[in-house]
Amino acid sequence: MVTKVSKTIQNIQQFSQPFTDIEGLTDLIQQASKAKYVLLGEATHGTAEFYTIRAEISKKLIKEHGFTYLAVEGDWPSCYEVNLYVKGHSTYSHAREVLSQFHRWPTWMWANEEIIPLIEWLKEYNLDKQEAEKVGFYGIDVYSLWESLETIVTYLQKIDSPDLDKAMQAITCFHPYNKRPEQYGMSAAFLGESCREEVLQLLNSIVSKRKQYMEKERESYLNLQINGLVSKNAEAYYKAMITDDTESWNIRDHHMVEALKIISDFYGKEAKGIVWEHNTHVGDARATGMEQEGLENVGQITREKFGENNVYAVGFATYKGTVIAAEKWGEPYKIMDIPKAQPNSWEEILHRAGSFNKYLTFTEENRNLFNRIIGHRAVGVIYEPAYEHYGNYVPSKISERYDGFIFVDQSKAVTPIPKE
Repeated sequence: MVTKVSKTIQNIQQFSQPFTDIEGLTDLIQQASKAKYVLLGEATHGTAEFYTIRAEISKKLIKEHGFTYLAVEGDWPSCYEVNLYVKGHSTYSHAREVLSQFHRWPTWMWANEEIIPLIEWLKEYNLDKQEAEKVGFYGIDVYSLWESLETIVTYLQKIDSPDLDKAMQAITCFHPYNKRPEQYGMSAAFLGESCREEVLQLLNSIVSKRKQYMEKERESYLNLQINGLVSKNAEAYYKAMITDDTESWNIRDHHMVEALKIISDFYGKEAKGIVWEHNTHVGDARATGMEQEGLENVGQITREKFGENNVYAVGFATYKGTVIAAEKWGEPYKIMDIPKAQPNSWEEILHRAGSFNKYLTFTEENRNLFNRIIGHRAVGVIYEPAYEHYGNYVPSKISERYDGFIFVDQSKAVTPIPKE
């Protein structure tokens, strides 16, 4: 008798392709290139191969298929420094220097050796391009409340803007909380002492003066606008974080899509973008157990907002290896072992189908063959390998969650850039 697992293994063996380098992923890249947004996931925030493979795919999409920007799961202000560097407008002399200014924990997500070659490649690629044709690098996460407000104040002071008073009112409102999100969240959620009105007034004023700001410098306005958006949405996120995990998650992912749309509009109607985020963000939540919890994510929202044909999501996984993570939030990182995947999980089934790197693309021909609910491992910045079976496997219909899938049988940890 053929079991469901055995049948899935047979289907993987029939439809998957092995790969050893970027040329082996040509078919997946070709299919992804037809979309306006290519979402490249990762099963952990600390696996070297996820960074290097995504980098090679991104280079192909940019050079051969006309993609115009990268948007990553990172803070806007720090990533904007990278953007200035790759466009030739930075005082930093090397990618390692610009990446070293990522100070918010977990720093290793972007301050790592594996991302350096891509940053240097982008700078070189942009050298002979007109300003409007240069490929950008942006962070679309929501966490940088204080950094974004400080950036706004600095810029408005520089251009002597009438909005400076509103920016000062907003940043002054947040001063008593000493850049501690949990303090602000507690105050806003339980004491009603909110800075919501101040950040809304600031953002509305910035948006209403769009033409005036863009006359000075278009990308400086993009920087101003997104930092204003971060200020508004981060305020809501930190308030919800205290009382409602589902609401705070949804605020964050809706923010990332909102920022993505603004960046896309900045690059024009024909712009095509690449997004790097964790699988839990790029893989459609409706195909997982997340839906029952009321959670939405970037993969779902982009498909609904921009159309399924305009979005191509690629999931990643590994069977075993090592990873950079921490045992508790804010603690020093460690190199940890990723144990062999649990029996009958998606990762273990892929391994049994052949202990080598492989990829799948889901099409009308085979999508129905991979839509059974199977546990799919997800590792965050906090990880306890010994207890991963309690919460690190997300029940998923893989072919509905993603459009393509890349499997690394054995992986290794990223190499963080040393911090003083």
